[in-house]
Amino acid sequence: MTSLASRLIQSRTSLFKSYTIAASRNGRYLSTDSNKIDEPFKVEEAETVNVPPPLTEKLLVLGGNGFVGSHICKEAVDRGLTVASLSRSGRPPIHDSWVNNVIWHQGSLLSSDSWMEALNGVTSVISCVGGFGSQSYMYKINGTANINAIGAASEKGVKRFVYISAADFGLVNYLLQGYYEGKKAAETELLTKFAYGGVILRPGFIHGTRNVGSVKLPLGVIGSPLEMVLQHAKPLKQLPLVGPLFTPPVSATAVAKVAVRAATDPVFPPGIVDVYGILRYSQQRAT
Repeated sequence: MTSLASRLIQSRTSLFKSYTIAASRNGRYLSTDSNKIDEPFKVEEAETVNVPPPLTEKLLVLGGNGFVGSHICKEAVDRGLTVASLSRSGRPPIHDSWVNNVIWHQGSLLSSDSWMEALNGVTSVISCVGGFGSQSYMYKINGTANINAIGAASEKGVKRFVYISAADFGLVNYLLQGYYEGKKAAETELLTKFAYGGVILRPGFIHGTRNVGSVKLPLGVIGSPLEMVLQHAKPLKQLPLVGPLFTPPVSATAVAKVAVRAATDPVFPPGIVDVYGILRYSQQRAT
């Protein structure tokens, strides 16, 4: 019994010595006095890591000096975004204060050398580019120009791309075949290149105040009453042949509000938004 007790005491003594040596190697010595610490803990300072600041949202509006584009630029400036515009004529002859807060680029989407610089630092793009004319011209300006922009934005690593397309008006599509075929080609390219960050808005007639030189045309005088009536007449759109003509108008302000949100809100669902979706999203509060 005495021999067993002796071995236990020796074992505990050896264990205590081993613990003391290990503790001394870690830079801390313990005393049998619980209120006494011979040397405080040595805490090594963590290595500082240089984390880059978060990217600032920069929005590029293609066709930003036009009717819809100017409303989009104003909406984006009002939201505090860094905004740039690219168009063939550059800065518009508008004297509103928001114009001074937009970076104006001049160039053509049909000539990459004239506008690629405008994509530097851009995180999202909204294209309002479109036009009327001959069938071949309409396809080029509505289709080819936007396809060029979508491809370049994708190569530059732009996160989101919003395209202002057009609602289907049935028989009218055949009269403006180049216009609608160009729009459809651009839509297909966008859904391919920006499967998770591409949004297509399909408004019908867009109303609001349109600047023509120094003259302001109040298109809302006609469009606003029609919008109020037709947005509640959705069943009429199901009528054969003439149904699409009952597509309700939407204001340029509403299109701008939804376009900017779609371009900057990472949780905005990708895909196609029809005129009723535009009206619904425009009535929601911006996040």
